Formats: sequence, C-alpha cells, structure tokens
Amino acid sequence: MGLIVLRPTRATCVSLACFVVTILCLVSNGPCRAQLSSTFYDKKCSTALGTIQTAVRTAVSSERRMAASLMRVHFHDCFVQGCDASVLLDDTSSSPGEKSAFQNLGSLRGFEVIDSVKSKVEDVCPGVVSCADLLAVVARDASVAVGGPTWTVKLGRRDSMSASQSLAESNLPRATDDLDDLISLFRSKGLNSKEMVALSGSHTIGQAQCITFRPRIYNETNIDDGFASTRRRRCSFTDGDSNLAPLDLVTPNSFDSNYFKNLIQKKGLLTTDQALFNGGSTDDFVTEYSEDRSAFYRDFALAMIKMGDIDPLTGSSGQAQLSSTFYDKTCPRALSTIRADVRRAISREHRMAASLMRLHFHDCFVQGCDASVLLDDTSSSPGEKSAFQNLGSLRGFEVIDSVKSRVQEVCPGVVSCADILAVAARDASVAVGGPTWTVKLGRRDSTSASQSLAESNLPGATDDLNDLISLFRSKGLNSKEMVALSGSHTIGQAQCVTFRQRIYNETNIDAGFARTRKRRCPFNNGDSNLAALDLVTPNSFDNNYFKNLIQKKGLLTTDQVLFNGGSTDGFVTEYSKDRSAFYRDFALAMIKMGDIDPLTGSSGQIRRNCRVAN
Repeated sequence: MGLIVLRPTRATCVSLACFVVTILCLVSNGPCRAQLSSTFYDKKCSTALGTIQTAVRTAVSSERRMAASLMRVHFHDCFVQGCDASVLLDDTSSSPGEKSAFQNLGSLRGFEVIDSVKSKVEDVCPGVVSCADLLAVVARDASVAVGGPTWTVKLGRRDSMSASQSLAESNLPRATDDLDDLISLFRSKGLNSKEMVALSGSHTIGQAQCITFRPRIYNETNIDDGFASTRRRRCSFTDGDSNLAPLDLVTPNSFDSNYFKNLIQKKGLLTTDQALFNGGSTDDFVTEYSEDRSAFYRDFALAMIKMGDIDPLTGSSGQAQLSSTFYDKTCPRALSTIRADVRRAISREHRMAASLMRLHFHDCFVQGCDASVLLDDTSSSPGEKSAFQNLGSLRGFEVIDSVKSRVQEVCPGVVSCADILAVAARDASVAVGGPTWTVKLGRRDSTSASQSLAESNLPGATDDLNDLISLFRSKGLNSKEMVALSGSHTIGQAQCVTFRQRIYNETNIDAGFARTRKRRCPFNNGDSNLAALDLVTPNSFDNNYFKNLIQKKGLLTTDQVLFNGGSTDGFVTEYSKDRSAFYRDFALAMIKMGDIDPLTGSSGQIRRNCRVAN
C-alpha cells in the first residue's frame, strides 16, 4: 500500500483539524498483527456500542436501503490500505481521496449517517472511539437491522490521516472484473474464494446504478431474458446512468439468501455477481448458500470478522516517515558498509545481483518491506522461505548475513534487516550497470513470517496478465510499474521447473529459442537446471529483456504475457527502444515498492540476526 501518514481517533470523521498524535498501522510486536478486542471500550466508553446501535437502527428505519450503503462503506474502507476509515476523508485541494475513485464517486453513500453516529458517540465519550471502529460496528448493526446475521466486532482500530484515489482505484473491484480478477483481488487481502462468495452475498440488499449494469443487460448472454427486459425499463441504452435497480428483485430490503438463488437463475444484476455462478470454481459455494441460509449467515459473519482484521492501525506507533537521512547521525557508515559488501559478493558471483534484488521484491510483497522473508522457519510455524515460490530458488541469505554482521560491528542494534534489503537491492543494480535511486530508510523488522501469506501474495509461475495486474494493483503498483519492475529479469537465472511448461507446451515462443532451452531442460528431469533469463547479456542490467519479449523469447510464462497482444505491449515496446526511460521508471518503481507497508517507530524490532527474531 505504500507510505502512509496516520492519525489517531478523530473528533469528526472528515476533518484533520484536531490531531495531536499520529500512529502506524502496526503493533509493537509485528506487522499489522493487531490485537483487537471486543472489550476494547468496556472501561473507556461502555455506552459506545449501545449508542451506535440505536443510531443505526434509526437511520435504517428511515431508509431501508441505508443498511446496504453502510455495509458497503466498511467493505470499501477495508480493501484500501486496511480498515482505517480512510474512505471517510474528504478530498483536499492537493490530494483527491478515496471518495473520488471511480468505484465510489456518486455511488458510495451513508457518510451523513456516520457523521451523526460519530457526533452522538463524541457526546458521551469525546476523543475515544475511532471512525474505523464505528464503520465496523455500524456494518454489523446494519446487517442485524434488516434481518441478517450478527457477529462479535473486534475493536481498537485507529484512523488514518490520508486517503488516496489511486490506491482505491487499484484495490477495489471493477464492474468488468471476471472471476479470476475477483479471486486474485480477494486473495491479496487474505480472503479465499468461499469468503469472497459469502461477502458478495451482501448484495441480497441494496441497489445499483444503471451505469454499472448496462453492459450486462444489453450485451451479455448469461442472463435471463425476462430479467434483462425488466431491467431495461429503468436503464435505457443511452441514458439514465444514475437510475437505480435493486440487486435482488424478490426481497430487496431483507437480508436473506435470495441473492444466490438469483444467480442460479441467471438473474445476477452485476457482471461481478453472475461471475460467481457461471461454470467456474465458485459455483458450488453459490449452490450451497442458495440451499442453506444458515450456512451463508455463518460464513458471512466469519468473513466479516476476517475482513475487519485487514491491516488495522492500532497502538501508539510513530509515523511511517521514511527518510534517506535516517542513519546520518546514528550510523553514518551504514550505507558505505553495505555497498562495499554487496560489491564484493557480486564480484565473486555476478548472478548474486539478481538474487539480492529478488529478495527485496519477495520481501515487500508479503506483509510489507519488513525483512520477514529472511526469517528461518520454526518448528511450529513455516515462514516465507517455505513458500513454493521461494523454496529452493530464493537465495542470497548468506550475503545478507554477512552485510548484517559488518553493519553490526560499526553500529550494533541500529540498522534494520529490512533497510539492508532495500539498500542491497539498489547497490546490486548499480554493480551490474543498472540504475541507482535514493533509498528511503527507517524500516523496522517483523517478528513473524507466514508461508501461507507468501504463497497468496507472490506471483505464480502460471499467472496470466490479469492475475499479475491484479496482484501488483493490490500492492499499489500500476501496470507500467509492473512492467518496469519485471525488467529486472534482464539479469539472473531460472530453474527448469519454472519454464518447462513454456518451452514444451506454449505456442507464443520462438522455435529456436525453445530448442536451445530444451537442451538443459529435458521433459522429464533436470528440474533444478538453470538457464539465463536473458540469453544475450545475462550479467548486465540493460533493456535486452524487453527486446527478447518482442521476439517471443521470454523465458517464463509471466515474462511473455507482458508482450502477447495485451494491455502492456506498449510499455514493453517503449522500454525496448528507450533504455533511459526504462531505467528512470524502474528506479521510481523500486522506490514505490520500498514503501509498501513498512514497520516504523516502535513497531517491530531491529533484529540482531536477520534469520531469527530477537
């Protein structure tokens, strides 16, 4: 999600005027492992939940549709930089926020109700209850108010100080997303396919604007004819964009399981609804929930609890204000010490440059740039090293150990392993002729690592272009930045097991190139045999990678998809012709990637040994 500035509980949910302290989205013992508790306000504001419940009931009784709107606000909040009430912040003159995202503009509503609830809570407990917690509780109470399930809401979130239109647009579902897009997006938030289907069941209430379902009712074929005809009456082909239609025609104001029955009858209003029942992997979940409302209620409640745990801000941690001068006074020799050791390592083995850069990438994409990738597995908890994308291929740990040891000698306990990874990646690029950039510093190290998180947040060898775009988008990186970062494959090697499928089965590959690769990668063995990602200049950081793609000589499936008649072809062509543009964009993308969810302030720790928590 990148670098964020944060705020405490707010006096109002749209103003920044009253802030005294700031906090980070992390607790002191690890990355966003927030210790939320259902009893958080029991002593500090014992009437909070009752006050919220009464206000929500009043609002929903005045307008039944408001229940769906309030639940949607919570969802749209949690999917963008976590459950932090960033969705409630008004735009500023210099920074458009989440309300301006195309998925929200003109359709997200309920803000006045939240303002009213906040005002009432402030009356009884000024400065205590966060807007983020209000959203979570309001969503639960809205469900109950229209006959839906209830659940215990964990509390203790705090509120962010900033909101980003671009982050919202890259992290919220789009009207045209297909099933794979949706699964990938929800997976990036730690939610599996069944939880996605359960949460989508909230569309059993609420309404949608004509503009969001017009393509479906006029162009799509997996739709009941009568249903489409009915919808067209209020949604003409050329106008009526803001006209509303209920998501469930049968019981539009009651929370039940009719939504799933509608999907089976091809009466899903939105493309993203019907995608859940269209011959794909989620059909069975839809069928189950259509037949068993209690199962739907149970799973919906559990999924809402899990969604409420997405990257909450907690505790009283400091701001995530990374700075290139962070160690100037506390360890002025840090950067030169790292650079010297990285140069030595690469002079011994040129391939190490690619390995060190890959370490930083694989670290940042899993719970942020926190050096969790360096932690060894424990007997009770397999870490990121055991993820299938890393096992047996991720390397360079000994070099990082050596760098850490040398830095510890000059400044014991000062420089984090996370910062070492970021600096080592930059120095590795420079050592093989690649671009340089200014590394922002001040990250701290996590105390935990998760194999499952790594496997759900790192690219897979068979990912298609949509998968990759969705995954990078979930990290706040756009398609062009994805292509630029992929250009690091201009150096390094890959194991036969990762490209065998491509050289034997795929057709978008140069025949001579495939034959050359088959010599070291037989069909039945040699899994660990290595091949250079760039045959032409395998040890130099240049733009030949992109030239290779245009010639259908990308070694990995995930390489060639960047130039295969899709939306990223133009970027590949640009970088193949203009190395300086590639270098510039690569450096900027590396800086942006280094801003993904850092631990700062008093969060995490400075590990003495990068392989184990202190």
